[in-house]
Amino acid sequence: MLHGKVLVAQGGGPTAVINQSMTGVVLEARKFRNVDLVYGAYHGVRGIINEDFLDLTQETSHNLEMVADTPSSALGSTRDKPDLKYCQEVFKVLQAHGIAYFFYIGGNDSSDTVRIVSEEARKAGYPLRCIHIPKTIDNDLVHNDHTPGFPSAARFVAQSFMGANLDNAALPGVYLAVVMGRHAGFLTAASALGKKFPDDGPHLIYVPERTFKVDGFLGDVKATMDKYGRCVVAVSEGIHDESGNPIITQLAKEIEKDAHGNIQLSGTGALADLLCQEIKDQLGIKRVRGDTFGYLQRSFVGCVSDVDQREAREVGEKAVQFAMWGQQDGSVTIQRTGFYSVDYKLLPLEAVAGKTRVMEDEFISASGTDVTDAFRLYLRPLLGKGMPDAFRLRSNRVPKVLGR
Repeated sequence: MLHGKVLVAQGGGPTAVINQSMTGVVLEARKFRNVDLVYGAYHGVRGIINEDFLDLTQETSHNLEMVADTPSSALGSTRDKPDLKYCQEVFKVLQAHGIAYFFYIGGNDSSDTVRIVSEEARKAGYPLRCIHIPKTIDNDLVHNDHTPGFPSAARFVAQSFMGANLDNAALPGVYLAVVMGRHAGFLTAASALGKKFPDDGPHLIYVPERTFKVDGFLGDVKATMDKYGRCVVAVSEGIHDESGNPIITQLAKEIEKDAHGNIQLSGTGALADLLCQEIKDQLGIKRVRGDTFGYLQRSFVGCVSDVDQREAREVGEKAVQFAMWGQQDGSVTIQRTGFYSVDYKLLPLEAVAGKTRVMEDEFISASGTDVTDAFRLYLRPLLGKGMPDAFRLRSNRVPKVLGR
């Protein structure tokens, strides 16, 4: 075992359970005698560069447990995408503070950061164990059955569409909501778990794993309206045309970009508004409503999967165990072993870093506008216990007297 300090940090978008992973690291690391202190970097790698550390050795176990049950990133986060030069500065700080164990909780970019820092330590001959801990609501980390944060966000999406469907059934029309997912449609597909009856919405689900054609979309909406008299639609923010160009670039007059040059797909609500306008203009439907879930699904309080909480804690604990008892850096991964149980494996960083998982073909219906039973079986145990049900009155109609 290495002797020194532990540093844990959180990167990327917050989730409802990322603090479980942080708490798992801190409490597990404090059990080992070879650990001098446990630090937390405030605002991820940017906090490391700025030497903005919290001494989590002084934090009480009780308060850590309370924080663990609180959504969002207690240590703050960052959207910085470190290159080699950036990571070299990160390594210098780790070295200066005598950090022996570096744990970074995050998604694709975070795993790549850990990989680069690990390589820099190896080149310098500095004893540093680097472990990536999975986190992302997009569920797009390769070699993972699923990633912590996704089940709770999926639960929110499923319950939100359940409510939207009830509203739409009471006052029929078209309801459309855009859900996060630039490349992977798992979160949008989770909307299907809100259905109970065959005619429940969402009636149409569009994910970025399939090409989106505006004319085909309008035809689907019209056919659904003709069949049910109403239509509920779930759309991934990353829907694109045959050339891979985001649909928003076809419909919008002005395109907004973020600090990294990425096109803003759903953060402004523009995509939902533009699709709704197309429905109004082309189909002549008057009652059309659009929503953008945006950040709501990431850290929503009171809609957390107990399965997600447990596994997020365990990946933090296992990260420390792998680091202390193993001889290699790596990324903790979740492997499904039954219905329903999981195991945790440590894979080489290069196997996960910078790669993106998308929905498997077996999860998407032949029409491309729905999910399969295989996806429902995959997702249902992740949502946890206590999922609500929506019931309806039986249609025991009374015969008309006046015939109106």
